[in-house]
Amino acid sequence: MTETIDFKNPKYYNNRELSWLDFNERVLDEARDKNNPLLERVKFLGITQSNLDEWVMVRVASLAKLVEVKWDGRDSSGRSAEEQLRDVNAKAHKMLIRQYSTLNRSLLPALSQVGVRLLKVEDLTAEQYQFIKGYFHDELYPVLTPMADDSSRPFPFINNDSLNLSLRLHKNDDQDGKTLYATLQVPSIFSRVVKLPGGDNDFILIEDIIKEFVDQLFINYTIKEVSVFRVIRDMDLDVAEEDTSDLLKKVQQQLKLREHGHVIRLEVDSTISNKLRKRLVKELQTAEDSVYEVNGPLDLTFMSKLASQVVGHDDLKYRPFKPYQPEELNDEHNIFDAIQKHDWLMQHPYDKFDSVVEFIRQASVDSEVLAIKMTLYRVSGDSPIIKYLGRAAQNGKQVTVLVEVKARFDEKNNVHWARQLEKMGCHVIYGLVGLKTHSKLSLVVRREENGIRRYVHMGTGNYNDVTAHFYTDLGLLTCNTDIGLDVTNIFNMLSGYSRPPYFHQLHISPHGIRDFIDSQLSEASKYAKEDKPVHVQMKMNSLSDQDMIAKLYEASHAGVKIDLIVRGICCLKTGIKDVSENISVHSIVGRFLEHSRIYMFNFDGDQQVYLSSADLMTRNLNRRVEQLFPVLQPDLARRVVDIYNTMWNDNVKMRMLDKDGVYKRVDRRGREPLDCQEFFAAQATKMTKNQQSDFGSKSGIQFQPMMSPQNQPDPFNDEDGSDNQ
Repeated sequence: MTETIDFKNPKYYNNRELSWLDFNERVLDEARDKNNPLLERVKFLGITQSNLDEWVMVRVASLAKLVEVKWDGRDSSGRSAEEQLRDVNAKAHKMLIRQYSTLNRSLLPALSQVGVRLLKVEDLTAEQYQFIKGYFHDELYPVLTPMADDSSRPFPFINNDSLNLSLRLHKNDDQDGKTLYATLQVPSIFSRVVKLPGGDNDFILIEDIIKEFVDQLFINYTIKEVSVFRVIRDMDLDVAEEDTSDLLKKVQQQLKLREHGHVIRLEVDSTISNKLRKRLVKELQTAEDSVYEVNGPLDLTFMSKLASQVVGHDDLKYRPFKPYQPEELNDEHNIFDAIQKHDWLMQHPYDKFDSVVEFIRQASVDSEVLAIKMTLYRVSGDSPIIKYLGRAAQNGKQVTVLVEVKARFDEKNNVHWARQLEKMGCHVIYGLVGLKTHSKLSLVVRREENGIRRYVHMGTGNYNDVTAHFYTDLGLLTCNTDIGLDVTNIFNMLSGYSRPPYFHQLHISPHGIRDFIDSQLSEASKYAKEDKPVHVQMKMNSLSDQDMIAKLYEASHAGVKIDLIVRGICCLKTGIKDVSENISVHSIVGRFLEHSRIYMFNFDGDQQVYLSSADLMTRNLNRRVEQLFPVLQPDLARRVVDIYNTMWNDNVKMRMLDKDGVYKRVDRRGREPLDCQEFFAAQATKMTKNQQSDFGSKSGIQFQPMMSPQNQPDPFNDEDGSDNQ
């Protein structure tokens, strides 16, 4: 009798938070990789810090809450909240050591060799010392506010993510030498990285300037110790929506409360005295294993700012490339005529996001356009799309915009834009009760000779013209009738009470995407059991939903070959006998942040290609409005397959998850190097140059099928593809 396998056995799952730390380690590896340009390595180190800060504010904060309320549940890997908190703190401490080893032993010495110096006060020339002295007196001194800490003046509130000095001092005429304490916040209105005279790329940190002259804020007192510290607080937004009549107001209230969340992480100088350390731990009510002693400057996000201020070293940055935009989708052509001819697939950032902006711009001024409907999850601080939506409303078009005011860390920005859109005459929906709307949809309704036609843009990424330059995403422009009807029904669901019994082409979360992928995997299992060829290929940011992983295990057990590209969290384990032997997992971390979601199923030659806004995480499948949509035009479907296969064959930035849970680079011996992101960038540059030279096709077909990367020269070694932008 065949033994039944429990595909939800905890030993088959990685812990979500530990897997996230593994991802951030891969980002840190990019900072350590000497094959990357030096200033890009510096930025990667800064990214590891910003990643870590956000993760602590939300995920570690959530674990701390579960421990506090004595939650007795366990995660898919079988860990209690207390065990998870212990394990992630232990692993995060090890990461901190690697971060500062990378800074002190690798990056700072390498920067110094090329004339970029981050100096300490004792390293300054006389001219530079006079400069920081003047800078302190003229700029900093009037702004700084020392805060005494004694019986009449309690320990001050310390803002989240702020840099502070903790001081131990005594009064000069006090014969007993009683120890006094004070704090001083480093003002965030000034650049933390201060450029010095006397060298093109000499810098100093603002806290070092303040420390040098801090005694001038405490006249007739002697400073015994000065130490820098920083806190990360619980910044998770808790909106109880069930009884909330005004969601926008509730979000605004929670934004104010969030600033006073519990301290989840305390960072201090490694040179801090035991006495001062104990005082901070006590006053901030910090758990001992949440205290991190740092061997270097706190808060490494400054490294990105440092890299951006360096002058004269373009050779230490990534080589620029020229993103491609088909002529038919630019501002000199009617974009609706182009979409009527055929669908258009865009791969950002290699294809310009300008085409998406142009779609909304032309809709805002086209006299035949009756209505524009759009979902916005994250937009830039100066969004052209917001401007064109407002213009459309002012031009008399019906404009409906769902602005997700609960988008984490973009709540304030989204509340602002929601108000602005209302002022410009747009009808604004502030998200849905109990759900986040994460779908990326635009609908333009246009009156034409043959009646009403619906034009649709669907994407895997946000309508953000800034992040579109460094997030990889896929988008589709179409006027397919069935898709247009589906998108219309989605907007009716979002704005009203419509509940259509089915969709023609799209699959919608909550639940719809889960049901569809479950069904596809069940079908794949049938094919495998009948010895028919079947292949499943997926790409996503994160894979953590236990039910979905169990379904993948079930398909693998049936003999289905499954290839997964998962950039970040992956709770699935590979190489488990009879469970995941047929599953391979790759992760790509490189120049651009891999953000696109692709789901492909090949049933004995019947290749089905889908794109989605959703990762395979419980929140995306159960608690968000998401869309999964097909790529129906055959040449575009082939292009998506080619894009996926090129990424799968990457042997430079790709790491493979082995059966021991370790991400390893592939052995490249005897193989031509393939960095998929650089390959796509070079291809875009070539297509743009061909277009500018009038050698490009005038047929309006956007995609020229690419040769297999292994069978053509490395584009960046080609003279035409290597020119700077």
